[in-house]
Amino acid sequence: MYITCLDLEGVLVPEIWIAFAKESKIPELERTTRDEPDYDKLMKWRIGILKEHNLTLRDIQATIAKIDPLPGAKEFLDTLREECQTIIISDTFEQFAAPLMKKLGLPTIFCNTLEVDSNGFITSHKMRCEKSKLTTVRALQSIGFDTIAAGDSYNDLAMIGASKAGFLFRTTQKIKDENPDLPAFTQYDELLDAIKKVLKK
Repeated sequence: MYITCLDLEGVLVPEIWIAFAKESKIPELERTTRDEPDYDKLMKWRIGILKEHNLTLRDIQATIAKIDPLPGAKEFLDTLREECQTIIISDTFEQFAAPLMKKLGLPTIFCNTLEVDSNGFITSHKMRCEKSKLTTVRALQSIGFDTIAAGDSYNDLAMIGASKAGFLFRTTQKIKDENPDLPAFTQYDELLDAIKKVLKK
């Protein structure tokens, strides 16, 4: 029995931090897991910048409210969910993801949470578990699932590598060059066809 595990940002929706960087006019916040493999380091750095600019969770959520899924993402996800069980495994946060999940038809998502003070400032991030994407894939395998995984960033490589089949989707040239053994796609129909081929085996 197969279950497909998808990354969220860059795969189904635009990168939230890049959108907020443009909205807030703070280009430093455009740095993502495509650039920085150490997620803990990246988040601490982001929280420091938010504090420096006096920006709250509500400011970020105002930007998220304007974000729509990438063109074709919902249709791809709807079709994929008809083919096999599908979950989104993301390093984003519950406080970010909720409105986006509504726009995607309320798929299952495993993500993390933010700790916020009484004034609405983000003070820290709390990961659901260590190495959450890899840990989740391993847990699914331990209860009888074969996993298929797709993502675009450094923090997706472990779950992709641990899965029976794994794909890069709309990733950077650098990540493609560093992982020449992984099939890389840019269109949803290509990714869907690749997943269907695995399901038929």
